[in-house]
Amino acid sequence: MRTQLKKEEKMLVIIRQHWLKLILPFFAWLLITILLFIFLNDDNIKIAFIIALLTALYPAWLYLEWKFNLWGVTNMRVINESGLFGRYSKESPLDKINNVEYTQTIWGRMFGYGEVEIQTAAELGDSKHSMIHDPKILKDTITHAQEEYKAAQVTNQAQQLANAIKQSMPAASQSNTSVSDEIAKLFDLMQKGAITQEEYITQKNKLLAS
Repeated sequence: MRTQLKKEEKMLVIIRQHWLKLILPFFAWLLITILLFIFLNDDNIKIAFIIALLTALYPAWLYLEWKFNLWGVTNMRVINESGLFGRYSKESPLDKINNVEYTQTIWGRMFGYGEVEIQTAAELGDSKHSMIHDPKILKDTITHAQEEYKAAQVTNQAQQLANAIKQSMPAASQSNTSVSDEIAKLFDLMQKGAITQEEYITQKNKLLAS
């Protein structure tokens, strides 16, 4: 992958299109080469070699395109890269991805390929990708990365709130530290949906008044 990772960013998985995408062009080239050597006589053997080499450029080009057309999932974003000489790159932050779906036909389940649709925020737009190798792995990796990302965000927000409460209190006593920890726990519960915002505010005010 040519995209440079950010600080504390980790690559989780890299997925390409299925190798079946390369089979038909390769066999077409192989068939043309065999027919050339069958029907051309010995006097034209050099011509057969030249034609075989020239026609080999097409499957070779497709292979290089396949190699550089990939999807990388990190703990922060999904990166779609393509292009050999020119370059296309699209990045979807995990918090902007609304849904990930994959579909497989009978043949897809047999050979391990399918279609993946990534639904993102309106400004990024949805994207569909066909002939993806192991589409379930791509989908599950994105979903798991989103869960880990949201959990990390909740923890960071709770810690920031706790630090802000500590700084706002005049005395740095053990009791104040205990109160800030309790408020951080309440905030965590609210973010996870265990309590409502009204319940959080009520309990927080009680702790601050105690």
